[in-house]
Amino acid sequence: MDDSEEALVLRSQGGDRRAFEELIRRTARLVYAKLYLETADAHQADDLSQETFLTAWRSIGQLHERSGFRPWLFSIARTVLIDSMRRDSRKKRGGRTGRELAEFPRLVADATSDPAHAAGASEERERVLELLRTLPAEYREPLMLRYIAGADYEEIGKQLGLSNGSLRGLLHRGMNRLREELRRAKIGSRDES
Repeated sequence: MDDSEEALVLRSQGGDRRAFEELIRRTARLVYAKLYLETADAHQADDLSQETFLTAWRSIGQLHERSGFRPWLFSIARTVLIDSMRRDSRKKRGGRTGRELAEFPRLVADATSDPAHAAGASEERERVLELLRTLPAEYREPLMLRYIAGADYEEIGKQLGLSNGSLRGLLHRGMNRLREELRRAKIGSRDES
């Protein structure tokens, strides 16, 4: 049986749920990492990933270019993210919902005992994610898969079609570039003070 991505898409379009599940296994970490990079929220990225896959399953028949599954899936993820941001924006304008009020005690309980430390860590995470977004895709995607989605080298290589040596080189250069950008950002913020 042919397990190429194109064959799996064709079988999925015929209603083969297992073929679609294999497509999801092959792309789940990358979709999650891309959404996490945009949201900086693990739970939201997970929810949006699930919504992306559900939407993809419902509309797999509309995919005409079988070799374009990943770009098509990423466009769905982007649409799901934009729709979520619009819903959140409407909620903020409409005031607090019952769900938000019910979650407040959990959010307070999850806070560290040192609010200044928690705020600093949150700002630092946002700064790193912001800088990661600015890196070229050749560095950004392997870094996202490794450090955000937790994928191992073999899985990242399969996801991105890279040899182990190429992947390690991209991760090394990408991390060095990210560190350099962080140093520049820190120096720039000191100069502004």
